Order: sequence, then C-alpha cells, then structure tokens
Amino acid sequence: MATKKKMEKILLVDDDPGVLATLTEVLSDAGYRTHTATDGAEAVAELDKQFFDVVVTDLNMPGMDGMGVLKHLQKHSQDTQCLVLTGFGSIRNSVEAIKMGAFDYITKPVKFDELLHSVSTAIKFKRLERENTILKKQLKKKYRFENFVGDSTQIQRVFELIEKVADTDSTVLITGESGTGKELIARAIHYNSPRRDDPLVIINCGAIPEELLESELFGHEKGAFTGAHKTRIGRFEVANGGTIFLDEIGDMSPNLQVKLLRVIQEQAFERIGSTRTMHVDIRILAATNKDLMEAVEKKEFREDLYYRLNVIPIEVPPLRDRKSDIPLLIDFFINKLAAEKERPVKRISQAAMNALMAHHWPGNVRELENVVERVLILSSGDTIDKEDLPATILGLDSKEPEAGLKLPSGGIRFDHAVEEYEKNLIVQALEEANWVKTQAAKLLHINRTTLVEKMKRKNIRGPN
Repeated sequence: MATKKKMEKILLVDDDPGVLATLTEVLSDAGYRTHTATDGAEAVAELDKQFFDVVVTDLNMPGMDGMGVLKHLQKHSQDTQCLVLTGFGSIRNSVEAIKMGAFDYITKPVKFDELLHSVSTAIKFKRLERENTILKKQLKKKYRFENFVGDSTQIQRVFELIEKVADTDSTVLITGESGTGKELIARAIHYNSPRRDDPLVIINCGAIPEELLESELFGHEKGAFTGAHKTRIGRFEVANGGTIFLDEIGDMSPNLQVKLLRVIQEQAFERIGSTRTMHVDIRILAATNKDLMEAVEKKEFREDLYYRLNVIPIEVPPLRDRKSDIPLLIDFFINKLAAEKERPVKRISQAAMNALMAHHWPGNVRELENVVERVLILSSGDTIDKEDLPATILGLDSKEPEAGLKLPSGGIRFDHAVEEYEKNLIVQALEEANWVKTQAAKLLHINRTTLVEKMKRKNIRGPN
C-alpha cells in the first residue's frame, strides 16, 4: 500500500551524497516531497526560488555552512523550520544553532525514527503557530472599537473611556450589573493594548471556592497540601507579559485580597508551599456587580485594595438605561446569530419591537441576546412577531406583587399605608438589584444617600 503523499516540502542540505540519498529515501517513503542541495550556497538559491516547510541541514560543510543557511532563514523565511545535523563532537554548535532559531538538532549517524519524529513535530509546531496567528488576528478584528454596538450617550462614554485606557498599563475596575458586558470590555481593552500578543487570562473569583482559588491564582509546589501531587503553575504566571481579568472580584475572600494587593503593588508573589518569590509583568483588570464602596464600609472588602483596583473606573450602564440601543443590538444579534446558526436573517415587526422596548431587561444585554436567539430559531416565516416573544417579555407570567393598594371598607390610616407602600417599593428595588444600594437607588431614581436614610428609618436590612 502506497504511503499517502504529504503536501509539505523538505529541503535536505549536506555535502555527503550518500547522506542525501539516504535522507531522501526515508522522507520520500514517509510521503514528504524532498529537494536536495550539496552546500549552503545551493540551499540559499533553492530557498530564494521556492518555499520549504522544513530545512534539514548539516552544520559542517565547506563554503557556506549550516549556520549560514540558518541565518538566511531567519532573515528571509521565518515560516520555515530548520533542523540541524551534527556529529557527536559538535553538540556545542548545535546548541548555538538552537539559540539562533533552529527548531531541533539530530546527531549523526541519523536514526530514521528520530528524523521522522523531529520533522513531524516541527511541521505540527509551525502549523500551530500559524493557527495561533490567525486566531489572534480574528480576536483583534472581533474586539475592534468600531465593532461595539450602541449610540446612546451612556454607552458612547464607556466606549470612549475604553479607547483611552486600552493603550495604557493602568489597572481598571469595571462595574455593572450581570449581563452588561463587563468581560467583553475587558477583552476589548486587552486586544487593543500593547499586550495584545501576550496571554489574556480570565478567572471568575466567585465561581471557585477560596481554597481552590488561591492555588488557581498563585500555583503550588508538589506536596504543599493534601492532594498536591505535582507542581502547578498559577494564573498569574500564565498571564506573565499579558493581562489577567479577575471577574467578580467582590467575592474574593479577605485572605486572598491581602495577597492580591501585594501582586498589584510589587508584581510579585510566592506559590503555595514555596519561599521563592516569583516576579511577573502583568496588567490587572477587575470586574464586579457589587457595590465595592459599600463592601468597604461593611469591612467586607479592603479599602487599600479597592483604591488600588479603582485607578480607572468604568461603569457599564444597564440596558434599561440605554433603551435607544435596543434596536441596534437586536439587529446586530439577528445578523450574528443567523450566520452562526445558519438561519435566514429575519426582520422584526413593530409590535414585537415595542414589546422588547417596554421590557425591563433585568438580565441586560445577555438576556436580550438569548431572547433574539430563541425567537430566531423558533419563529416561523421571515418576520418575528409579538406572538413569537417569550411570555416573560410579554408580561404573561409575571409574579410581581401588585403595586396598588385596595381601600378597605372601614378606611385606612393614610400615612401608614404610604409608609408601607414606600417600604415595599424599596425592598423590591433592592431585591432586583441583588441588594446593591447604588443600583437600587438608580431603579428608584433617588440618590444612594437618600436610599440609605430611608432604609435606616424603615428598618430595612439586607439578607446578610
């Protein structure tokens, strides 16, 4: 059975015709397309004429040697991988070649399985590099500022702020309700920053138990605790040179807050179970849906850490405060999801749009995207009508208590009724805002100080 022909081309360079013949036979039998050159100058001439995936070159040749070929590759063809052949007495030269950019070295006499493995690995590595480059370009394109959707004054201010801070190394604290797009903003900051080609590491501090989160962030040494069977590199090390995004930072325990403060101040930490200090170069972005200032007042969040994180605050408005953006977002999601799900693009009726505009959107942009996906898939015809919308949008399954009060036949104490009605409204707003006073105050269109005073006067306390 014939070996399947591969697309990859390999240039073999050696001044020994016997070696060239043997290498050609081995690699040709493995399905590779091979070309040969008997010295460095001939190899360079071939490289100038056509592209090769891999060059396998002897180091010691008369005239231009293997180092000369490698230098030419580094200057003119960095997409080509280079493997160097060397005798047992020339290992030092091989190490120098690796430092100059060679992928690997193979000692003579050549072991065929070692040769095939090195060639295959070099090709796979270069393929991964290309895929990684393509992915990075796609991510940069995806998170370009012009791809952000919304023309309301509130969201335009956010976009302008993102553009200003992206090119800096400043720490950013992104605040806003769940579903407003805090992670999207963090990604946009990273992919438009000078660190864009280095890692973006995302970790949700509220989704991981404290004892696991410490190991996840800082790493640990083998035997540091029960179950630590091997050394683990933490997320701060992985993010070195790039950006780390700490989502739901408000859920971080006081113990970890102290350690995070040191990372921000000194860019240094120790793995669990180690006394060796690790130094990193990272940018820190953080996000929360909590009122961190309130958490500071309650001694639940360190004040010094809050001010270290809050160098540049970005507050993302809830969707209900920028309803003029809803039609633009719907159009964006219809086109995006239709392409992803291979569905026809549909228009939306005015009645359906009116219902969507009237909805309160407690889940914000994430809820809107989910609704658009649902109706795009389940609706029939080329138009999304009001009847296609979920019951939650139409208000048919509302479990909210009635806002009004019925007048009893025997009358009522007006001041008591008003007091109770006001208290119920405040509690409803706090519950909807997850007891974040700043957000609840916005729902009631009063300032936070007024809300706090009313809560004290009416003896309203949170679930904790």
